[in-house]
Amino acid sequence: MDDITYNPGLNPGEQRDAKEKVLHHGRRVSYFYDHDVGNYSFSQNHPMKPHRMRITHNIVTAYGLIDKMDVLRPKRATPSQITRFHTDDYVDFLLKVTPETVNELTGHGTRYMVGDDCPAFEGVFEFCSISAGGSISAAERLNLGACETAINWAGGLHHAKKREASGFCYVNDIVLGILELLRVHPRVLYIDIDVHHGDGVEEAFFTTDRVFTCSFHQFDGNFFPGSGDVRDVGYGKGKNYAANIPLRDGIDDESYASIFKPVVQHIMDWYQPGAVVIQCGGDSLAGDKLGSLNLSMKGHGECVKFVQDFGLPTMLLGGGGYTVKNVARTWANETAIVLGEELDEDMPYNEYFEYFGPRFKLESMRSNMDNQNSPEYLENIKTRIIESLRSMPFAPSVGMHEVPSISVGEAIRVVDSEEGSEDEDDVDVQISHRLTDIHRSSARKQAKTASMARQQQRANARASQMDVDGDDEEDHHHHHDQNHTSPPDFFSSTSRFQQSFASRPPILYNNSTGNASPSISLATVAEQMNIATNGRNGSGAARRAGGRSTFARGREEVKKQKRNFFAGGSPLPVLSGGEGW
Repeated sequence: MDDITYNPGLNPGEQRDAKEKVLHHGRRVSYFYDHDVGNYSFSQNHPMKPHRMRITHNIVTAYGLIDKMDVLRPKRATPSQITRFHTDDYVDFLLKVTPETVNELTGHGTRYMVGDDCPAFEGVFEFCSISAGGSISAAERLNLGACETAINWAGGLHHAKKREASGFCYVNDIVLGILELLRVHPRVLYIDIDVHHGDGVEEAFFTTDRVFTCSFHQFDGNFFPGSGDVRDVGYGKGKNYAANIPLRDGIDDESYASIFKPVVQHIMDWYQPGAVVIQCGGDSLAGDKLGSLNLSMKGHGECVKFVQDFGLPTMLLGGGGYTVKNVARTWANETAIVLGEELDEDMPYNEYFEYFGPRFKLESMRSNMDNQNSPEYLENIKTRIIESLRSMPFAPSVGMHEVPSISVGEAIRVVDSEEGSEDEDDVDVQISHRLTDIHRSSARKQAKTASMARQQQRANARASQMDVDGDDEEDHHHHHDQNHTSPPDFFSSTSRFQQSFASRPPILYNNSTGNASPSISLATVAEQMNIATNGRNGSGAARRAGGRSTFARGREEVKKQKRNFFAGGSPLPVLSGGEGW
């Protein structure tokens, strides 16, 4: 065990616990469970019972397996995570649909939910988010190297299509989990031992060589979903990267193992996957309400053990299974298998103990039904699969890139890493919010600039009006200037006064002392003067009617101060608006 590399991202306590689990139980196992998953019901008479996950968890707890693995409650999948595979309109439909609105939203059963297999029960999206969140979280845990095996018995819903529910499956958590694994692993192997063909997963990866799909299922042309013929091997770049093993009714443990082990061994040897996902549907067990195979709990578990022994990062998922007590016991047993534990045949007392009477044993036995899978038939199927493998390239390569250690939202700075927002992965929403803030800020700045420009225009207009009024007063009172030298023309307006001396060196002036000081520049004095002269009350007509003499005296005082200033006399005073101005 010394050669095991532990994830440096784990803190010392987590590394120590992980090492202890490896030393005592062989592999680090992460077990994902959300206690709310058992609260949902498809309908009273529907064969799919989410309550079976709660029963499984009770058996696992009663056997003490919880203490031997990391038990985690997964983060529920967000709509944006689900749209990594499913279409936006379909996910939006799942968010909105209720038993009352289903006919309207599905066009009376013509889209999204066709047929009676997938009813619109209360909380359908929440149920899907638990299932999908568990598989995504399991894949993330494997990618981090925090465990070698991750279990999500609420997952394995392999029939869901890109924009349609099918076969009791609404969201394809398997596809979402595999997509997460592909961020780190160049190739992923998917193995399906459910009684039904894993059509949704195969369809999702039918044209790529990065995922090899291998399904062992009952097949007679009429059995749901009707696909999974041995001739279905993929298309385009994905040709020969799909293997379908169609089985006839009544196959038992020995016959199943005789084709399962050599086919999986050849795929492992030739394809060289980096990770494995195995869907452990319990409807392939004997006595299932919908299936017609004849596997015992031991035969079913032997498939899991065989895959586990390859030592690759492995994700175990649930799936079908409609005889609830058999499914719960089988999944609890397979949890023990990946932990390297042997469970007592006599079941310990648990909350659902009475379900398993009268024997109260950890068992799911075979029946005496006929096995219609002859050795010749199975050998022929095996030969065709192996020949198909030989015709494809060995371990197809793929260009890999460094995977960001932070979310996309953090990378493009629309999410604060310290906030830990649940919507952090919803990048579209975050970008929309950020752009809205930018536009609002820009609009405020533009409005402020426009307001300042309007104020400046009004100030200039008032200054021009003042100059016109001042010229009229000068013509009327010209006899007051006989004993004084007339100032240059540029003193006739404050704006021309500012423009004329803009290029002069700054002259500093202190308001309180009248001495040179670095506190106020000439430009500031001129600006204050401009503001003061612009602050007079009343219109030009009113001043001409009743305030000419007062204005004239003030105007003469300003001119006199200007002349004294540029002749080296007393400093120019800082004027302020007030009475008489």
